[in-house]
Amino acid sequence: MIDKIVDKNKDTVISSSPKIAAGFFSRFLGLMFRRKMNQEEALVFYRAPSIHTFFMFFPIDIVFLGRQMKVKRLVKSLRPWRAVICKGAYATLELPAGRIDQTNISVGDQIEIREG
Repeated sequence: MIDKIVDKNKDTVISSSPKIAAGFFSRFLGLMFRRKMNQEEALVFYRAPSIHTFFMFFPIDIVFLGRQMKVKRLVKSLRPWRAVICKGAYATLELPAGRIDQTNISVGDQIEIREG
């Protein structure tokens, strides 16, 4: 179980309510069919170099992370019915739209997923 996600470079909390999409069903379902996302929420996918927003009703921010949990790519406000890929990404964070700007995440930042 994870407790929070932190940007170690900026000492900011990205999410205080993260969840891991670990099983087949949770990975498949992701955020599909939901109406909104809480500002402190995040969904973490491991071994996920691509993300889609099919069957979603709201835009999301995407943070692609390398194996050492450094930010490789940022995608702001990805609208429904889109897909995006980041070659070599090890983990992906799905965040509420605007969260990248609110927390000032930058490419190269070191992210820590803390277990509690």
